[in-house]
Amino acid sequence: MSANSHEPHLELAEEYEHEPVPHTARRSTLSIAAVWFGFPMNLGNAVFGGVIVYNLGVIAGLSALLLGNLILFGYVGALSYIAGRTGKSFSLQAAATFGSTGRRIAAAFLATVVIGWFSFQIGLTGTTLRDAPGWPALLAAAAGCVLYTLVTIVGIRALSWLGMIAAPLFVVLAAVALWFGAAGNGLTVHQVLGYHGGGTALSFGAAVSIVVAGFADSGTMTADFTRWAKNGRAAVGATFWAFPISNFIAYAIGGLVVAVGGSAHPATDGGGFLGLLTGHGPLLTGIAVAFVYINLGSVASHCLYNGALGWSGITRLGMRPVAVILGVVGLVTALTGVWSHFLDWLNLLGIFVPPIGAVLIVDQLVLRRAIGRESFRPTAFAAWALGAAVATVAHYLVPGSVDAVIGIVAAGLVYAAMEKLRRPRTVAALVTETQVAQA
Repeated sequence: MSANSHEPHLELAEEYEHEPVPHTARRSTLSIAAVWFGFPMNLGNAVFGGVIVYNLGVIAGLSALLLGNLILFGYVGALSYIAGRTGKSFSLQAAATFGSTGRRIAAAFLATVVIGWFSFQIGLTGTTLRDAPGWPALLAAAAGCVLYTLVTIVGIRALSWLGMIAAPLFVVLAAVALWFGAAGNGLTVHQVLGYHGGGTALSFGAAVSIVVAGFADSGTMTADFTRWAKNGRAAVGATFWAFPISNFIAYAIGGLVVAVGGSAHPATDGGGFLGLLTGHGPLLTGIAVAFVYINLGSVASHCLYNGALGWSGITRLGMRPVAVILGVVGLVTALTGVWSHFLDWLNLLGIFVPPIGAVLIVDQLVLRRAIGRESFRPTAFAAWALGAAVATVAHYLVPGSVDAVIGIVAAGLVYAAMEKLRRPRTVAALVTETQVAQA
């Protein structure tokens, strides 16, 4: 066969790890929306939605879920607008605010945090399939890690395809689970909505904090997904399908599972509904097992994509080999059991991550600072640190406060004030340098 013949072959698309996505490679709003709405609609969110409703009741619990999601939409939407406008990943986006060298610190921090989430999904895969159909947890987790890593390697197209499957499947199976739960306990809609909860471990503010913290990391790294949108407005539109719509539905379904009495241990297991789908014949059980891999795989692959893109920007390696390395790291971490310290992880995210996004938003949307060639920008890091410090103080001294919001507001205000004080001196220095050069 001649060298000029065209053989059919599988070619992985360019992921633009080290440069902005060109307009010719941008994707439709539906495609980017699928990437985002397939991410939050997962079993983990249903678990925590159930825990929230168990502690607050249906009405107060759903109100906390909605408020948390509206906060996420404002926060993630603003960062998505920047990404859609520039085509830059989080790592490239951060360079403008934290400096060409400083962005490595922010990117490394978040890219490592999301691998923690990837590890959590691997561990959750193993325990979920152990508790429901009775599979060996280790083998189930290892199989999940391999599948999730392969999806990530394909890239943004696979994340979009997976979202289009995972989200509808979640809604259908959740509806079936709710029907089994409600029918088994003979509850009416009025009785479900009147559920007042049996726990006292969470306040309203703490519940909102859990919702915000749940997507503080990948929400801050939204540029990795929404840089593929046609423009800033399309990126915001795609984000809306995740927050509030998809994320709220996932949490709310978990809350309703608890309200209908579908959870045996709502204080710890929350609204996980897989158990309601098993024991009804081999067909539904088989579908439930496939659902676990598709649903948790959607979350895991998104997190691994964030982590791989972040570390590829730091190391200058390709996204795909980095994804393989991080996949192994995530599996080893999952096998240690550290992923089970989930609430501690959420508290960390809600305190330390949102101030990063706040500084980016104020710098690139509010101040619209001219982009220079600075290697390290101390004002950005100082605002990040002070915002996290204020959120930490609020967490311990102001029970019931929404830590993430306090950190966002504090970091944004501190950064704006510092830049206002710094800018006159910066301008004066530039004028002096120009005069010297002309002389």
